[in-house]
Parts: sequence; structure tokens; C-alpha cells
Amino acid sequence: MALACSGIPVQIHEVSLKNKPETMLALSPKGTVPVLHCADGKVIEESLEIMVWALEKNDPENWLFGYESDYSKQLISANDGPFKHWLDRYKYFERYPELSQNQYREQAEQAFISQLEAQLTKGLFLGGDQPFVADVAIFPFIRQFAAVDSAWFEQSRWSKTRLWLKYWTQSELFTKVMAISK
Repeated sequence: MALACSGIPVQIHEVSLKNKPETMLALSPKGTVPVLHCADGKVIEESLEIMVWALEKNDPENWLFGYESDYSKQLISANDGPFKHWLDRYKYFERYPELSQNQYREQAEQAFISQLEAQLTKGLFLGGDQPFVADVAIFPFIRQFAAVDSAWFEQSRWSKTRLWLKYWTQSELFTKVMAISK
């Protein structure tokens, strides 16, 4: 979404992680996605770094506002660390028989969803009244969380988080990006 927002043209290549193309591995031997190969030869291998790179070139929505703050770094770190850990177990609970799927969901809620809900009582976005890069970096993972059991999520106590997620998933930019990536 940051690439689309910035207006930077890119070529998207769908990659099967079970059959990684040699061209991708030559650019990025670690073999993870995404990988951005810039016109100047630079290779960027992390989603957040790609987002920041694009928005530093052109940020028409001012999403980088507040990006360097401790608050932004803490939010993104909590999402990328504890929340993703529990999200993976919630989504793929069969692989992790130590707890039930509901227990994994509860861990994810405690690790992060409750923090988002509290923050979103202060405004429609994580930064208050204006969206910023943390919103865009985090919402795809909340979308995954909600999709595991959408009926449960729609009835859950996370009303502000649902509203925030709905804003992003119904946005014109998200719809455009999803159409491009199909």
C-alpha cells in the first residue's frame, strides 16, 4: 500500500515459497518475501523498510509523520514480535498442540489486540486522527487475525479495532492494491 500511495511504479512477481525462483535467490539469498530490487541496484528485503523507502520518496498522505517516535516503534515491535508469534499459532493451531486454538487467540488478544483497542479509543487511527505508517504496517496482520474466525471477531469486544480494520479493508487504496496483486 505504501508503494501504491507513493505512486512509485513497481513490477509485482508472484512467488511460490515452495519453489523460489533463482532470480529472487540471487537478489536475496535469505529467500523471504518481500524483496524490492530498486532501479539503482539496491535490494530491500523487509516490508517496513520498503514502506519507508517508498514514502521517503513521496508521501502524499503524510504517513511518515510520527514514524520515528518511540510510540510507533513500540507498536510495530509488539506487532512483529509477540503478536505475530501468537497469530501464527492461532492460525496454524494444529501444528502447535500445546494449547487450543482459543487459547492461542486469547494470547494474541492479550499480547496486542487489547493494546490496539485501547489506543483506538483515542481516535480512528493508531496515531489519533491521522493515519500513519504503523496503521499500514499493522492492519494486514489484524486482517489475518480477524479472518481466522470472522464470526467470532465480528461479535468480539474489539469494536474499535473492527472499525479501524474496516476503514483499511474498505479503502479505495486497499481495493486497488488487492486487484493489482491478484
